[in-house]
Amino acid sequence: MHGAQPDKPVALRRRSLTRAALALVVIACGLSLRWYGFPLGLPAFVVKYGGSLLWATMVFLLVGVLLPGMSRSRLAAIAVAIAIAVEFSRLVHAPWLDAFRLTTAGALLLGRIFSLWNLVAYAVGIAFGVWIDGLVGWAKAR
Repeated sequence: MHGAQPDKPVALRRRSLTRAALALVVIACGLSLRWYGFPLGLPAFVVKYGGSLLWATMVFLLVGVLLPGMSRSRLAAIAVAIAIAVEFSRLVHAPWLDAFRLTTAGALLLGRIFSLWNLVAYAVGIAFGVWIDGLVGWAKAR
């Protein structure tokens, strides 16, 4: 059967590995932006929302690593759900959760302050992830 989504295990493994590599590149870009953006003189808007955009791109790619046979639109829907859940989780305050958010890992994974603008950045980041994933050309048989 011919389709846009190959069902061969080797092709799915290759797809997952490629997405994982892309996710690592996005993570490196996001960390670089957060750590070096201000020293390089980038505006706060670019550092803050660029990081959020790249975080959402990473989420999309990692969902794709876990579910390599799923369509990009479904991966995007799952990534949007995760992003919304994480953003709204910032409205939940428990001592252990707030303590985790104060760590570097907690700030990078969950963030600290709720912002509806983050949802916009996440939507753009997920669209960027869909675009990057499309550039790889999964629809072509290899």
